[in-house]
Amino acid sequence: MAKNSKLTSALKEYFGFETFKGNQEAIIENLLAEHDTFVLMPTGGGKSLCYQLPARIMEGTAIVISPLIALMKNQVDAMRSYSEEDGIAHFLNSSLTKQAIEEVKNDVRSGRTKLLYVAPESLTKEDNVAFLKDVPISFYAIDEAHCISEWGHDFRPEYRNIRPIINRIGVRPIIALTATATPKVQHDIQKNLGMTDAAVFKSSFNRPNLYYEVRPKTKDVDREIIKFIKANEGKSGIIYCLSRKKVEELAEVLRLNDIKALPYHAGMESSVRSNNQDAFLSEDIDVIVATIAFGMGIDKPDVRFVIHYDIPKSLEGYYQETGRAGRDGGEGKCITFYSRKDLDKLEKFMQGKPIAEQEIGKQLLLETRDYAESSVCRRRSLLHYFGETYEQDNCGNCDNCIKPKKRVEASEELRAAIETIITLRERFKPEYIAHVMMGDATSEIQGYKHNELDVFGCAEERDEKFLLAVIRQGVFADYLSKDIENYGVIKVTKEGKAFLNSREKFWIVEDNPYTEMLDEELRGGGSGAVDAELFSILKDLRRKIAKQHGLPTYVIFQEPSLDAMATTYPITLDELQNIPGVGPGKAKRYGQEFIELIKKYVEENEIERPEDMRVRTVANKSKLKVEIITAIDRKVPLDALAESKDLEMEELLDELEAIVYSGTKINVSYYIDEAVDNDIVDDIFEYFKESDTDDIETAMQELGDDYTEEEIRLVRIKFLSEMGN
Repeated sequence: MAKNSKLTSALKEYFGFETFKGNQEAIIENLLAEHDTFVLMPTGGGKSLCYQLPARIMEGTAIVISPLIALMKNQVDAMRSYSEEDGIAHFLNSSLTKQAIEEVKNDVRSGRTKLLYVAPESLTKEDNVAFLKDVPISFYAIDEAHCISEWGHDFRPEYRNIRPIINRIGVRPIIALTATATPKVQHDIQKNLGMTDAAVFKSSFNRPNLYYEVRPKTKDVDREIIKFIKANEGKSGIIYCLSRKKVEELAEVLRLNDIKALPYHAGMESSVRSNNQDAFLSEDIDVIVATIAFGMGIDKPDVRFVIHYDIPKSLEGYYQETGRAGRDGGEGKCITFYSRKDLDKLEKFMQGKPIAEQEIGKQLLLETRDYAESSVCRRRSLLHYFGETYEQDNCGNCDNCIKPKKRVEASEELRAAIETIITLRERFKPEYIAHVMMGDATSEIQGYKHNELDVFGCAEERDEKFLLAVIRQGVFADYLSKDIENYGVIKVTKEGKAFLNSREKFWIVEDNPYTEMLDEELRGGGSGAVDAELFSILKDLRRKIAKQHGLPTYVIFQEPSLDAMATTYPITLDELQNIPGVGPGKAKRYGQEFIELIKKYVEENEIERPEDMRVRTVANKSKLKVEIITAIDRKVPLDALAESKDLEMEELLDELEAIVYSGTKINVSYYIDEAVDNDIVDDIFEYFKESDTDDIETAMQELGDDYTEEEIRLVRIKFLSEMGN
C-alpha cells in the first residue's frame, strides 16, 4: 500500500511521530473510509493511536468505550498532553460530580471534544443515551474488546449490551481493539458487535525481546524475588499478586530489604493509588507490587521485568501482563512462580458461579497449567494458543529453550493416542484419553463401558504425565486439534490420520517435573480448603450444632460446604447462600452462628476475602430444577414427573438430591406414602437419624436386601429435607 502523505503529516502534526508502526496506517485508512475495523495487536504495538488519530481528523466526536476508570484517565491525560486545549478529550463515568458531567457535555455539544471515553455501564444510562443521540458521532471505538467474550480473560457482561445501545444512539463505524484474543474470542467479539464483515488487522503476537521463565513456587519465593531484583538494581519492574493482602505484605517485605517499592490495588484510597502509580512512572520507586488492576493503559516503555508471584487465571491475562515489559523493544524478563496449589485455589474461587462459567474458567486454568508444566518452547506455546504458528524449534529466549530437556521418541504413543481418540469418537478431553490408554478403569470409564474397548490399556506402561505431553505436543504439531468451544475436547486432524498410516517419527520433550516437586506440599492438608485452621474450627461448630439438634453432622452442612466456607469466607447470610450445598433454607436455619464465627475469624486474622462473592438467587437454579420444585408443590407423582421431563427415575432422584443438598425444602411424602410401605419408611428414616454418614452404599449394606436403592434414596431425600432444611 502506498504511503498516505496526508496521514503522515497529520501524525506528525498531532502526535509528533514521523512514521507509523506495523498496521497502524492501513487500520486508520480503513476507519477513515467508514468501514468496521477489528484490530488484534499486542501490548505495546500502538493500538490507541489507531483510533486517536482518526478522531482528530474526522468530523464529530469519537465514543471510546473502555472498561476501567484508571485507564480512561490516563488516556485522556495523554490526549490532552498532545493538544493545547483540555476539552479535546473527556471521560464520562461514575467518578464525576453532576457539575463535572455538565461541563463535559457542554464541551461535547460545542464540538471541542474529539474523544469521549465512556464506561459500558455509563453508556447504557438513559440520560447518556438521550444526550448522545443529539451528538454528531464520528465512530465508536471498543477498547479491551476481549471483555465481550465469556472465553476472554476479563469477561464483563455489560460489554454484551454495547451493540443494542449503539443501535439506539445511532449507527456509525465501529473499531474493536484487543491485545489478547484467541480465534474463539475473536469470533465472539465480531459476532456480538454485529461486525462479522469487518476488515481484520492481526499483528504477530511474537515479542522476541521478552524472556519467559516459569519457576516452581517454594517457601523461599520472597527470597528469590529479592535476589532477582537486587541483581537488576535500578531497573523498573512490576510484581503481580492475586490478593490485595499479598500485595501489601510483599511491598512491605521489599521495602524492609532496601528495595524502593510501593503497593497498588483497587482497595486503596484513589489518591494513594494514584500517587503510587505516579511515583512508579516518574521513577521515584523501582518496583510496583500490584493486583491485575495495575497496568491497563500505563505507557511506561522501559519496564524491564514482570514477575508473577501467583499464576494468572488464563494465558490471555498472562500474555497481557507480561506484555507490559520491554515495550520499547529493549530487555524484558518475565518470571512466573508456579504451584498446582495456586490453580486449585483459583478453581475453588469459582464455586457458586454458573456452571457454564465454571467450565470455561476450568478450561482456561488447564491451558495455564499446560503452559507452565510443558517443556516446549514458551514462545511457541503462547503463539499457538493465539492461533499463530512459530516455525523455529528453539527461540533462544525462554527457560525451556536455554536449558532444553532431552527429546524422547514417541511415535508409537502418538499413534495409540490417535487410535484411542478416533475410537472414542472425538468426544473427550486429554485426561480422559490418557486414562483409557493407561487402562485406568475409573467409574466414569466403566460408566461409558470404555474399559471394554480394544484401545483400553494400549499404553499401560506409560504414566499420565507422559501421555498428556504426547497429546499436547501432538496438538502443536497439528496432528491433533483442541475444540475450545467444547471445553477442550481433542479431535484428530487430516494430518493426524495420515500420520497413523505412515512411518514418520514423532519426538517430544517430557514435561517439567512440577507435579513431583509439589506432591509433598499438596499432601499437606487433610481437606482441600484454602484455610485449614478455619475448616477445623467450622467442623467443631458443626459438631456442636448437630448435638444440640440431635442430628448427624452431615445434615447441618456437608464437608464440601465447610471447605468452600474456609475458602471464600462468607460473612452474611446472602453470601452463605452462595456456598454449594447451603441455599436459603439452610442458611436461615443454621447459618447465623457460622457467619458470626467466620466474621470474627476474618477480623482477628486480617483476612483478605475473595472479591467475587455472588448472591445466589432462584434465577441461578436451572430451569429444570425450578420446574421440578413447582411440580412437587402441585403433588405430581414422581414417576409421572420423570416421564414428563423425559428422565429415568434414577435421573429424577439425582435432581431431587441436588435440590435438597443445596438447602431447598421439598415435600415428597405424598408420593412416598403411596409407593413405599410405612414400616420401611420408618426403618430407613431412623437409620439416617442414627448414622454418621449419608452414603447410599453403606446404607444398603447396613439395612440389608429387604430395602431397594430407590426406597433408600427416596427416604433419604425426605429425611434431609425435613431434618436439614
